[in-house]
Amino acid sequence: QVQLVESGGGLVQAGGSLRLSCIVSGTNSGARAMAWYRQTPGKQRELVASITSGGNTNYADSVKGRFAISRDNAKSTVYLQMNSLKPEDTAVYYCNRPYITWQWGQGTQVTVSS
Repeated sequence: QVQLVESGGGLVQAGGSLRLSCIVSGTNSGARAMAWYRQTPGKQRELVASITSGGNTNYADSVKGRFAISRDNAKSTVYLQMNSLKPEDTAVYYCNRPYITWQWGQGTQVTVSS
């Protein structure tokens, strides 16, 4: 059974940075594309960044140029470096596969104050 454990969220001022981590267990995550999503109350979960097994990345327009997704296959970990954070980035952040998802982890809360 695949388990996803996200961490690294917190409270940060606008313009600040955070680095999120996601440890993937129960599967060979290095062979799979992975993604970061975010969700705010009352809204659908939004895919914000994805990375293929070969390292190609893709980003939502709202985070392009500010966020960077990366992976360390030896550690079965996927990262999301978030820079120049804005209050509208406030959300619970989750990692999972792009589109065809496993069971969701608990997520990590990111709060950006203005």
